[in-house]
Amino acid sequence: MPYHPQADIAIIGGSGLYEIQGFTESAVLDIDTPYGKPSDYITVGDLLGVPVAFLPRHGLGHRVSPTELPFRANIYALKTLGIRRIVSVSAVGSLQARFAPQHLVVPDQLIDRTRFRDSTFFDGGVVAHISFAEPFCAGVSKVIAEGGDGQGIPTHSGGTLVVMEGPAFSTKAESEMYRAWGGDLIGMTALPEAKLAREAEMCYGTMAWVTDYDCWHPDHDAVTVDMVVENLIANVANSRIILRHIVPTLAELGECACHSALANAIITNRSHISDEARRRLNPIAGKYLD
Repeated sequence: MPYHPQADIAIIGGSGLYEIQGFTESAVLDIDTPYGKPSDYITVGDLLGVPVAFLPRHGLGHRVSPTELPFRANIYALKTLGIRRIVSVSAVGSLQARFAPQHLVVPDQLIDRTRFRDSTFFDGGVVAHISFAEPFCAGVSKVIAEGGDGQGIPTHSGGTLVVMEGPAFSTKAESEMYRAWGGDLIGMTALPEAKLAREAEMCYGTMAWVTDYDCWHPDHDAVTVDMVVENLIANVANSRIILRHIVPTLAELGECACHSALANAIITNRSHISDEARRRLNPIAGKYLD
């Protein structure tokens, strides 16, 4: 595998976030993986003295829909760069009145309603069962929430994010069902991204920026693209401010349980793992396959 510049932290930019102020570019990488190419080129550079990689989740110009996102290629490519911590930036709808548009929520739980996405690296003759009871890294999430509070942005720590397939928004019946389940937010991209990051032993936290009240709220019309875009612009500006303040703190975080998530997860007898599978999984789990 060719050598690429290394970084410790990755930012996966969501809708509207395609660049980061203060980020000094050093390399633009066209990486290929066993799962195809990532959503777009990955830019590696420096942000306030910290080596950082940036990947626009939907591609520059927002070309890739949620269902079509190459999640495995994205996480695999970041792993080859040495990434240990990921900050995901996402636009979400709110399922609860207290989470208003232009608020930042740092969720701590997920409900998976996706249907058509490859959600594991462990197939093709290798089986692994990661622990996913706590799907977000507590350390990264704490830094994100403190960053929002520190900048005076309305910020909420904790919440359950429902991840739907999309790309259409919810029906009213679905929105009410998710609320009855205890859902706080609705989005389209945190899964399988969070699962794959855990399999790759990377810490993963999400900036979930509220753009709308989905379609359940009696005092609001059904979500429209115009409504989402207006709030999206404000949220992107705030996310850039927070990222500049939290990256140095993220770089100082120590070891985390996320970094050993595969230690007891691979069930397959090593003598039954093919050479092809070993090559494919080497960046993800090579130290566990001997």
